[in-house]
Amino acid sequence: MNTVTVTEADDHRGSLRTQSYLGLWLTQFLGTINDNAFRWLAVPIAKMVYDESTALSLGLACFTIPYLLFATPAAYLADRYSKRSVIIGCKIAEILIMALGLFCIWLGSISGLFLVVFLMGMQSALFYPSKFGSLPEILKSDQLSKGNGLLGMATIVAAAVGFVLGMELSEKIGVDYENPVPISSLKIMPAALVLFTMAGLGLISSLFISKLPPADPERVLPNNPVKDTYQSLNQLFKSKALFRAALGSAFFWFLAALAQLNIDAYGTIQLQLDQTAVGPLLALLVIGVGVGSVLAGYWSGDHVELGISPLGALGIVFSSIVLYSIGALVDPSNALSTSYAYRWSCLCLLVLGLAAGLFNIPLESYIQHRSPDKSRGRILAAANFLCFTLTLFASGLFWVLREQLKLEPSTIFLLLGIATMPVAIYIFVLLPNATIRFAVWLVTHTIYKVRVWGRGNLPERGGALLVANHVTWLDGVFLMVTSSRPIRMIAYEDYVNKPWIKWVAKLFGVIPIKPEAGPKALITSLQQARQAIEQGELVCIFAEGQLTRTGQLQQFQGGVMHILKGTDAPVVPVYLDELWGSIFSYRGGRFLWKLPLRIRYPLSIKFGKPIEKPDSVHQIRQAVQDLGVELMEERKSRIMVPIRAFLRQCRSSLFRRKVADYSGNEATGAKLLIGSLIFKRLFRRKNIGMTENMVGVLLPPSVAAAVTNTALTMKHNVAVNLNYTLSEKDVNHCIEDCGIKHVLTSRRFLEKRPIEMNVELIFLEDLKEEISLADKAITFFQTYLVPIFLLERIHGLHKIEPDDILTVIFTSGSTGNPKGVMLTNYNIATNVDAAIQLLHFDKNDVLLGVLPYFHSFGYMATLWLVIASEPQAVYHFNPIDVNMIGKLCEKYGVSVIITTPTFLKRYLKRCTKEQFCRLDTVVTGAEKLPVELQTEFYEKFGVLATEGYGTTELSPLVSCNVPDHRSKLTSEVGTKIGTVGRAAPNISVKVVHPETREDLDAEQEGLLLVKGPNVMKGYLNQPEKTAEVIRDGWYETGDFARIHQDGFIEITGRQSRFSKIAGEMVPHIKIEQLLTNIVESPDDEEEEIVLAVTSIPDESKGERIIVVHRKLNKPTDEVLKSLGNCDIPNLWLPSRDSFLEVDQIPILGTGKLDLRSLKQLAIDHYSRVTA
Repeated sequence: MNTVTVTEADDHRGSLRTQSYLGLWLTQFLGTINDNAFRWLAVPIAKMVYDESTALSLGLACFTIPYLLFATPAAYLADRYSKRSVIIGCKIAEILIMALGLFCIWLGSISGLFLVVFLMGMQSALFYPSKFGSLPEILKSDQLSKGNGLLGMATIVAAAVGFVLGMELSEKIGVDYENPVPISSLKIMPAALVLFTMAGLGLISSLFISKLPPADPERVLPNNPVKDTYQSLNQLFKSKALFRAALGSAFFWFLAALAQLNIDAYGTIQLQLDQTAVGPLLALLVIGVGVGSVLAGYWSGDHVELGISPLGALGIVFSSIVLYSIGALVDPSNALSTSYAYRWSCLCLLVLGLAAGLFNIPLESYIQHRSPDKSRGRILAAANFLCFTLTLFASGLFWVLREQLKLEPSTIFLLLGIATMPVAIYIFVLLPNATIRFAVWLVTHTIYKVRVWGRGNLPERGGALLVANHVTWLDGVFLMVTSSRPIRMIAYEDYVNKPWIKWVAKLFGVIPIKPEAGPKALITSLQQARQAIEQGELVCIFAEGQLTRTGQLQQFQGGVMHILKGTDAPVVPVYLDELWGSIFSYRGGRFLWKLPLRIRYPLSIKFGKPIEKPDSVHQIRQAVQDLGVELMEERKSRIMVPIRAFLRQCRSSLFRRKVADYSGNEATGAKLLIGSLIFKRLFRRKNIGMTENMVGVLLPPSVAAAVTNTALTMKHNVAVNLNYTLSEKDVNHCIEDCGIKHVLTSRRFLEKRPIEMNVELIFLEDLKEEISLADKAITFFQTYLVPIFLLERIHGLHKIEPDDILTVIFTSGSTGNPKGVMLTNYNIATNVDAAIQLLHFDKNDVLLGVLPYFHSFGYMATLWLVIASEPQAVYHFNPIDVNMIGKLCEKYGVSVIITTPTFLKRYLKRCTKEQFCRLDTVVTGAEKLPVELQTEFYEKFGVLATEGYGTTELSPLVSCNVPDHRSKLTSEVGTKIGTVGRAAPNISVKVVHPETREDLDAEQEGLLLVKGPNVMKGYLNQPEKTAEVIRDGWYETGDFARIHQDGFIEITGRQSRFSKIAGEMVPHIKIEQLLTNIVESPDDEEEEIVLAVTSIPDESKGERIIVVHRKLNKPTDEVLKSLGNCDIPNLWLPSRDSFLEVDQIPILGTGKLDLRSLKQLAIDHYSRVTA
């Protein structure tokens, strides 16, 4: 026996909320009430004639014996006929039996009462196999354990209700059975009303059960019930696992019967309680069983978890021994002693019941699930026979222990615990894997909040290879305890062979692997994994071969395909999410010895759809990567929006500097929050953003701009940072597109960059003059004293949804008119988290903020990454003011620069080592980073500038090379020259054929597509344009790329920067790089871009390459000759008259080439030439 898979063909079955299950549940509940109500109506009356033990044993025996006598007919009925019909028939019989019972009460016949108890037992015995046998036919298999748990709870609660009801009814009737005579019908009315009502409602509820087909309509009623019972038991015995489970369940009923009988004596004799005080003791035992039953179903999840049973058995042992100790130590003459004993007894009986429920429900579920459909009635009847044989034995044993051996009730509890010890040990010996697995499950689910998706994608039977990402030391444990089947993990040999884990690894069949041991040892491990799969087992490998230090998916090793070779086994991709930051991940640059960020750390696991016969390891890696995106979508609702993270960061940095700027302004967390709260009040007072959702901001990166953005966000407005490098026409186009009525700006700024705008301008200098003492006092109080959760509700921040728009950023217009990109809270929050995870930002980092907020990297990285997490920032409005930038870097100890290669080249030429003395990370984007610039920067400053990739539409981060020192990488490669790094966590990338859209394999060049939480909501007011670039969640970047086997992305060109000449695609960027290398010299101090390539229409070839350049240091003929020697196709060579000299290459304010203006220059010039 072990954990059982329960993913079957369940199309005709339903959930716990289906009409059939609810009807069965209610039928069981009402029937159990009636059974116990009548039984306990008879037993107290019998006590007036018989002694207590005899009355109790007689009542139990009369109810139990029918389960033994009618096991064969019960099995026959359950298999031969529809179980629904049998259930309805039993309910009709119950009404007739109740009528007979009331007649016996009226006659005052004790023997008649016990006859009715016997008939009720017979009715229940016939009902039992059909009841439990119908469960697998009504419920989907993954609901079976929970259904059993709830049904068990219904049985237990109903038994308790029936016990109390029976006692009450016996008192109401009040017959003197020493002189039994017929009594008036008036006294019988309460009992008649209750018993007939319960029976009638039970019949009605049974009608709600859907029609169920007979399991074996050809079965013949056996002539010899004894022989048939023997055959049923023999069939049960043939299945060792089912027989053991049935014995375990029978042992539970034996304990339950003995405990129930013993409680009455324990309370009245040992604790000296009156009869009314004994009721709660039994009630708590019953409640405990009910809670344990439900808990067992909940803990089992969507499978049958047998590992719960041994832990339940240990609970029975413990609580029974404690009950003995209480009874043995109590002093009946001391009221205080009995009071304490009573309270502790109540607690122990509750625990005893809970443990019993945990013990039994997995066993019953296992019997139902594993018994064959055709003979399920026979198997259940045989199991039932065992149960009630031991129940009957319990009644006899109790009489012997109490009346013959004169044992104290507390001693009987001790014997009960002692008897359970070998059972617990035996189950553990049988199920060590399941027991340990469940114990670990319990611990992990206590520490972690585990969510699992796609468990049904695991094959029900047969071998399969699970391939997962690797984030923490406990990943293998998490997978083993969440899988519905046992998994054999492939793990590093040195860890597996540690003394404290070796025996557990052997127990769970862990396959050791050690690549450095040599090819022979490696092949042996892989072959062992393949053999396990061929034998029908699940095997899991972490294909990266190591834990991730950055959260990025690393290269998948080729051993995966070696394992699959020669098998037809599918691959099941698996993704573990949210573990970054847990104490076993590499957050903070170490795997252990750090405090958890929260209690019950979240963990999400998704099992993907099986991949049949994968073509390559890249296909498997892609599937795992895609699951990361799907899991992010699953947990979107739990993402903390940036403005709420801002509040928490300000509160944790009250007195620590967070931002500073070129003007000398500095702000701590407290000052940032106070400023944001004050300006929010001022904006509201001025009716800014009251009639429009979007508000314009025209400010350079600065402390004031940061406060303005956060204030608008707190006010639930969308802050639109306008691009002040655009023409007035384009700026007003952006304003009109957003429906902006107010633009927040500064007089000082507009003096430097005058722009005529068709909206009302609000100057921050004027607003600042209107700050009142009340504003300061209120915001001071909120900043320092109001709890964060209350502050969020005051400002309604808890109502902000992840999918709400946070900002609109207009594209630079390098290839056309600016388009408004709508970025949500979800986009920015996840992008910030990805950046922190990749580069391990902490409170000691200081970012240089020279990219404006209308630039997506500037907005995400130098605004929200700084104010919503730990790093600091220093801002300067002019990215090419190298002298001031150098001074700011030296003053504030800048450690991180995020910029473009164009700007970086200026810093290389003019900044000193002293100014960059604390610099350790440089990430560039927007354009390709030349290797020569990389080399020169490293030689001067000792920092290797790396390249990342992103677009405004992608929030913007997609991928990044991670400097090795940033993540203390060992064998993991974080940077690869010539690439833009690997995809950030939870972002998926792939390349497709630009025309057929067919997915391409590793190392193949195609159109780059991106999917993930960073994909924009869409273009503002342009749904058609949005639909063109986002298909099935994949954003088409327009860039050509190839993804290497190790996951690094190489951008090979932009779709808009190719020309189709004579049917061939000619890359502008490649020609630019070659020409730049030809015309530039190592000693060249030039900082500006020297040349750029564009194209114009050509009647004969379709397009014509044009080289737009500043004055060159070499003649054109010499340049063309050198270019011709570069081993490129002749089609790529521009003609001599295709060189256009200009004074300045058009550049956008973000440092990128202005491709639109560049093309227009060429068109204007050559149209004049040909005119």
